[in-house]
Amino acid sequence: MTVPILLASSSERRKQLLNLINIRVDQYFSPEVDETPLKDELPRQLALRLANLKADVAAEQFPDHIIIAADNVVGCGRRVLDKAETDDDVRRYLTLLSGRKNTVYCALAMRHPSGKRSIKLVETKVAFKRLTDQEIESYVETGEGIGKAAGYAIQGIASKYVKWMQGSFHATVGLPVHEVYQVLSGWGT
Repeated sequence: MTVPILLASSSERRKQLLNLINIRVDQYFSPEVDETPLKDELPRQLALRLANLKADVAAEQFPDHIIIAADNVVGCGRRVLDKAETDDDVRRYLTLLSGRKNTVYCALAMRHPSGKRSIKLVETKVAFKRLTDQEIESYVETGEGIGKAAGYAIQGIASKYVKWMQGSFHATVGLPVHEVYQVLSGWGT
């Protein structure tokens, strides 16, 4: 008997990434969790905590499903760069990231109805070119950075500002597909 798979997310990007590797998702569920960082919580810790929390909430509601949950947090040093909510947020983040590196932490938490658990953290370094004021304003005008961690979407227009990247492109977009595949294969799925 095949165990149904649930993606604990409403992200279209995560759905597309699972489709990319032929993972058939039977159910989608977006767990409501407080994503506010705890006092002195580092970006990597925040990503791991949130992915685990989302997986646990989903597993409580859907105990007979394999749960796939993930969370992306962008860090610049010890600082968490939240989702940009306004044009000013995008402008501020791009100004901060101009000519600098940031780290995208993609935490993956998976649960199996048998009680098996897996938690993985994929770290990807991203280096931006030094941006001019005109480049920042041009990007802000696209609206692409709104709702994105650190105010940019690496899979979109912002890709032209990335000098180099070390790690997993798919993880920066929202889901470490290799790790998902490895866990599911190990579970015989």
